[in-house]
Amino acid sequence: MKNCFRNDALQKVCGTARFADDLSFPEMAHSVPVYSDFVHARITAVRVEEAQNMPGVLAVQTWKDVPGALCAGQINQDYPILVKDRIRSTGDVVAVVTAESRAQALAAAEKVTVEAKPLPVILDTEEAIKQGAVVIPEGLPGNIINHHKVRRGNPESRMNDAELIIEEFFETPLVEHAYMEPECGICVPRDDGVLEIYGSVQHPFSTRRFVCAYLGRPLASVVVHSHAVGGSFGGKDDTASIVCARAALAATALGRPVKMLYDRPWSMRESYKRNPYKMWYKAGFAKDGRLVSVISRTLSDSGAYTSTTPWSTWRSAAQNIGPYVLEDIKADVYGVATNNIFTGAMRGFGSPQTNFAFEQIMDMAAEKLDLSPLEIRRRNAVTDGSTTITGQVLDDHTVSLVEVMEKTASSIGFEEKLKQSSHGVPGKDGKLYGAGIACSYRGCSIGAEGKDFCCATVNVQFDGSIVMDVSVFENGQGAPSAMIILTSEMLGVPVEKIHYQASSTASIPDGGTTVASRGTLVGGGAIKDAVDKLKVIIAEALKAELVDEGEEIEFRDNRIYGSRGRSLSWEEAGRKMYLARVYPFAFGTFQAPPVTWDEENGQGDAYFSYVYSSQAVEVEVDPEKGSCRVLNIVASHDIGKAVNPPMLAGQIHGGIVQGAGMALSEKFLVDEQGKALSLNFSKYKIPRATDYPDITAHIIENPDPLSPTGVKGIGEPALELISPAIANAVAAATGQRLTSLPLDIKSLHLKESE
Repeated sequence: MKNCFRNDALQKVCGTARFADDLSFPEMAHSVPVYSDFVHARITAVRVEEAQNMPGVLAVQTWKDVPGALCAGQINQDYPILVKDRIRSTGDVVAVVTAESRAQALAAAEKVTVEAKPLPVILDTEEAIKQGAVVIPEGLPGNIINHHKVRRGNPESRMNDAELIIEEFFETPLVEHAYMEPECGICVPRDDGVLEIYGSVQHPFSTRRFVCAYLGRPLASVVVHSHAVGGSFGGKDDTASIVCARAALAATALGRPVKMLYDRPWSMRESYKRNPYKMWYKAGFAKDGRLVSVISRTLSDSGAYTSTTPWSTWRSAAQNIGPYVLEDIKADVYGVATNNIFTGAMRGFGSPQTNFAFEQIMDMAAEKLDLSPLEIRRRNAVTDGSTTITGQVLDDHTVSLVEVMEKTASSIGFEEKLKQSSHGVPGKDGKLYGAGIACSYRGCSIGAEGKDFCCATVNVQFDGSIVMDVSVFENGQGAPSAMIILTSEMLGVPVEKIHYQASSTASIPDGGTTVASRGTLVGGGAIKDAVDKLKVIIAEALKAELVDEGEEIEFRDNRIYGSRGRSLSWEEAGRKMYLARVYPFAFGTFQAPPVTWDEENGQGDAYFSYVYSSQAVEVEVDPEKGSCRVLNIVASHDIGKAVNPPMLAGQIHGGIVQGAGMALSEKFLVDEQGKALSLNFSKYKIPRATDYPDITAHIIENPDPLSPTGVKGIGEPALELISPAIANAVAAATGQRLTSLPLDIKSLHLKESE
C-alpha cells in the first residue's frame, strides 16, 4: 500500500490548524441566538427592550431588521433567518443579540421574551398526512412536501405468482451528525463594502447564497473563505450557513466584525438531522429465491423545513431495493413536514434507511426458502448488463457486486460463521453469537437529482512550483491531499512541489457542494482537464528547445523531457515560459456524463456509474445485559481507483463506526411536545474508540471508464450498509428480528443459560 500523504497532517497533529473559532479580528463583537419555549405557536410579541438596555449590548435584531428575504433554502425557500409570526420547531431562532463580549450577549439574551399562542404539535408523519391535520409548511395544502415514485412492470399481478411473500415494517430515527466542531460564523465588513465570511461551513458557495438572500446583496459582494473544518458529514450546509448569515446581519448593522459561536446544546437543538423513515415493504420471491415483485411505501420526516429532503427521498426511490434485479416494482417515497427539528443531508443521504430495510428482507426470505444469505444475494445481484429498477442498463462499467460480496464472505469465513451462530440458544458462557452480511450499490455523485460539475486551476510559477485550486472543499476528509496526489501523478512531480490554495468564493467558480461522495471523482475530473490543457501550453512553449518534429514532450521524474535526452527542470521551464510571456496556467472543468429521469414513473439512467460494496460482521449478544458487542468487521468496496489508500481505508473505518452508532446506540430524543432532549453527548451516545474492533477493509479497484481518473467515491458507501449487516447478525444470534433503529436488544425475550 502507498504511503499516506496528508498535506495538513502537521497542523492537525500539532494543533496549529486554524478553525473558525480560532479566528479573531480587531473590534470584533459577539452574537448569540435567542430561542423560545415553544415548538409550534403563533407569535404575538417579541420583547427586546430589557435586553437592549443590558451592559455591552450593541444590537438586538428580529425579523424586522432583515434587509433581504426572511426565508431561504436549498430547494424550497422556507428556512427563516429569524422567525416572523409562527414558530414551527424547537430550533427556531426569534432574535439575535450582539454585544461587546459573548458573556454580555448571553446575559442579555435571557432578557428577551416571546409571547405566543400555542398551536397543535405534530411529530409523527402518519398523523401529519391525515385529513384535517394542521398544516406545517406555508403555502401548501397539506404536509406532503414531495413524492417520488418508481413504476415498473405489474407488481400487483406478479405478487400473485410469488412462492413467498415477506411483509414488514421498518423504522429509523432522527440521527445527529455529531461533528467535533460546533457551528461558528464570522463576518468582517470591508471598507469597499464587501463582506468577508469565515465559518465552519461545508460549502462556501451555499453559504454565500444564504447570506446574500437574507441580506439582499449581490453574490459578488460577499466572499466566503475556506479553512479547517472540524467535520460535517453533510451537516454544515443549511445550519452553518444561517449562522454565518446571522453574524453578517449583525456585522452590517454595526459596521464591525461579528462572531457567532454555537455551543453544543444550541447546535444539537437547531441543526438538521438524518431523516427518520417509516417503511412498509411487501416483497415476493420465487421458490428459487429470485425476486419477482416489490411494493413499498415510505414516509420520510422532513421536520419543520424542507432543506434537502426531496433529494434524499429521490435517492431512496432510485435505490429502493438495493443492488438487485427486479422487473416489477411499485415504490412510493414521501417527504412529510412535521414540527420536529428539520432534517437534511447526512452521510448516506437516503440509502442507509432503505438498505436497513431491504437487506433484512433478503435474509428473511433466505431463511424461509432454506437458502444461505449469500446464495439469495448471488441469484438476485446486478451483474454486467443487468437492468436496474429504474430501467438503467449497467453496460458501461464493471459491475462488481458479486466480486465484493465474495471477497467479504471469504475474508470473514461467512458461511462457516453463520453455521456457528446461536439462533437463540446461548453458549456455555451465556452469550449469543451471530454473523451477518449486507450488500449495496450507490449511485456515483449527485445523479439525476441535480447537476454535477466541477472546476480546477493549475498554475506553474516562475520557479517551477505549482499552485492548484479546486472547487471541492475540505470538511476534514482530506480532499486537498487527494487533489495534490492526482496532480502529482499527472505531471510527474513530487507532491511537495504542489501547493493547494485555500479556495474562496472569489478565487474559483462554484463547482457544487462536497456531498454525494463526489469530491475526488468530480475534482479529479476537473484537474485532469486542467492538466491536459496545461501540458499543451507547456509543450507549445518549449517544443522548439526540447523535441524534434513530430515527437512528444513527456512529463515524468520531476522533469520535462524531449527527444535525444534533452530535458528541463520545472524551475528552468517556469523561468523560460515567463520570460517568453507565456502563462503556464490552465482552467479545467468536469461535467458528469448525462443522466435521465422521468418523475411520473421513476424510470431513467439515475446515475452515470455505481460503487459496489459489501460488509459483514460478527456480534456477541449478552442476554443478561441486553447488549450487543461487535467482534469483527470486514468490508469490501469497489471504488474505481484508490488515490490515497491509507486515507481511503480510514474513510471506510470512519463510515462503518458512524453507521454502527446508528445501528446500536444513536437516537435523537424529543419529548411529547417536540422539545429536544438530546442536547449533549451525555444524552446522545455516539460510539467510542473502545466499542469496536479493528476493521478489515478490502479495496477493490475496477477503474471506471466514465470517470476521467478512474476514481469513484467512498464517503457514503462506507456507512450505508453496516446497520443491516449488524441487524442480520443480531437475528442470527438471537433467532429474533429487530426492524427499528437503534436495535433494542433489551426488548427481545432472550433465554439465559441455565
